[in-house]
Amino acid sequence: MSDVTTVAFFGDAEHSFALTPWAQLELEKLTGIGMGALCLRLPQGDFRIVEIVETIRLALIGGGMAPQAAAHLVETYAKPRPIGETFPLAVRILYRLWNGKDPESEAEGQDDDPLMVSDV
Repeated sequence: MSDVTTVAFFGDAEHSFALTPWAQLELEKLTGIGMGALCLRLPQGDFRIVEIVETIRLALIGGGMAPQAAAHLVETYAKPRPIGETFPLAVRILYRLWNGKDPESEAEGQDDDPLMVSDV
C-alpha cells in the first residue's frame, strides 16, 4: 500500500483511496486549481462540490478501483448525499497526501495543523 493510501468506508464497503501522481495531475486539470491550494483551502471549507467529488473518484482509481466502478460509487454515494457525508472523506484523502499519514493515527493536540478538521 502506498504511503498516501487511506482505507475508509464509503458507500457500500471499505475502499482504498490514493491520490497517485497521475490522479493529482488529473484533479488539477478537472478542478482548475493546484494541489497545494486545494490541500490548504478545502479543509477550511472553501471548496466547490466538483473538488470533493473528483477527489474521491480519482482517489478510488488511485487506490486500485476500475474507473467505471469509481464513477458508479461516486454517482451513487457522493453526489446525491449531503456534503457533510463526503466532505470529511475528501479532507482525509488530502490530509494523507499532504502529511503522509492518516489523521486518525495522529496524536491529539494537532488541531493547529491547517489540514486537520475535527470531524474527519
